Amino acid sequence: MKAFKGPVVFLDRSDINTDEIIPAKYLTEIDKESLKPHLLEDLILEGFPNPAEALAGARVIVTRRNFGCGSSREHAPWALEVNGIHTVIAESFARIFRQNMFNGGMLAIELDVRTIDAIFALGKGAAVACSVDIDRKTLAFRSAGGKRLEVPFSLNAFDETLVRAGGWVDFADKTY
Repeated sequence: MKAFKGPVVFLDRSDINTDEIIPAKYLTEIDKESLKPHLLEDLILEGFPNPAEALAGARVIVTRRNFGCGSSREHAPWALEVNGIHTVIAESFARIFRQNMFNGGMLAIELDVRTIDAIFALGKGAAVACSVDIDRKTLAFRSAGGKRLEVPFSLNAFDETLVRAGGWVDFADKTY
């Protein structure tokens, strides 16, 4: 199982849809690598003018509610994956996007609004890193300024199995 940890990028907006995650004009691509430079290129978010710069090295996204809404497509989680982002933490997710994350062996973690607010506050003016402990079901956030925050999360047994296996295809190969 891969390590779920790394730098956090904050997207302080609700309802970020799949067209903003990966524009529809790239949906003809079948190679994940070809999606890489286009992640979030159509996202309009104050303070987020250059997605390539903002996402450089990021492994975790923290955002608001209803992330991944819009069209159901596997390309949106693929674009995150090929850019090294393995964890998205939000108040809520669109159902199909959420399941596509787990199907790809990635994490879509839902937290309540007060906890999300506390994570955003930790990141005000400072770089933040996150470490996910799947065994303990905890997220540990550490700011460059030395502040720390640890929060619990829940994960149903099947989604945890998919993540541990590396995604649905790897799970099916090992199981059937």
